[in-house]
Amino acid sequence: MTATNSIAHALVLSAGLGTRLRPLTLIRAKPAIPVAGDPLVRRILRWLVASGVSNVTVNLHYLPETITTLVGDGSDLNARVRYSWEQPAVLGSAGGPRQALEIIGADTFLLVNGDTLTDLDVPSLCEAHLRSGALVTMALVPNVDPLRYGGVQLASDGRVTGFVRRGPDASGSFHFIGVQVAHRSVFAGLPPGQPINSVGGCYDELIAREPGRIRGLVTQAGFWDIGTVADYWHTSLAWSPDSGGTSAASHVAGTATITRSILWDAVNIGADASIDECIVTDGVHVRAGSRHYRHILMRATDGTTIVEPLDVNGMQRT
Repeated sequence: MTATNSIAHALVLSAGLGTRLRPLTLIRAKPAIPVAGDPLVRRILRWLVASGVSNVTVNLHYLPETITTLVGDGSDLNARVRYSWEQPAVLGSAGGPRQALEIIGADTFLLVNGDTLTDLDVPSLCEAHLRSGALVTMALVPNVDPLRYGGVQLASDGRVTGFVRRGPDASGSFHFIGVQVAHRSVFAGLPPGQPINSVGGCYDELIAREPGRIRGLVTQAGFWDIGTVADYWHTSLAWSPDSGGTSAASHVAGTATITRSILWDAVNIGADASIDECIVTDGVHVRAGSRHYRHILMRATDGTTIVEPLDVNGMQRT
């Protein structure tokens, strides 16, 4: 079996507030932020379609218009995209799927975090899930940074036995890379409209009630985090080595110098300006001759430019 003929539906979890990515998420929801010139959510959708998954639901809460204007109905990506709206509160990693079940319209579907990137082989994950008879199969890699990331505890036969917080207890665990396959029954019995998490919530209860129904597939897949501003900067450079990427409708004067920097939409860089290791967000006009090094530049409501420091030395995982 392959994802094309067996699991062709996905829910992309995109409702979070992205607080660790501020101030960038004051402008866009995290999945709408461009990575190497292409919004994260569109990269995820393109990857899903290439994997045979074309029916996609996206859940929304924070700055939803910044996502919907980029995705629309998904037809330009050869996808069919629908939306699950979470108001007035974010419903969490289990409450969100509970709310979206009727929109998803499939018994078994992919759950994909909308704030990370991976090159995971989706059909292999789907095949492993269908062979095992599990209710949930989580894509995992060895947890090489347990002081930063909590982990998944795995038995030798692939059963998930529990979850651990980051720290010494996470040594030897596995890191969940944001992609899993789940059956609707995992969420269908949850109370509707209530915030509930999977890890630390209904998954723990399922493990206690039915051991072996959650499994892990250990892979060698790449994983790129966008949790913090430093993570975002490093991920963007990893995907666009010469620069962090330039998004649509930006203008850079021929005499300006752009080095290892990220330019969002409708940016205007004046003559002889120097932008070095910076993030320049939507609609910013950089005056001719300006010099910026490790700055975040944002457009204020009155059209002026807000300049904040950029720490690119924060922790990151590649």
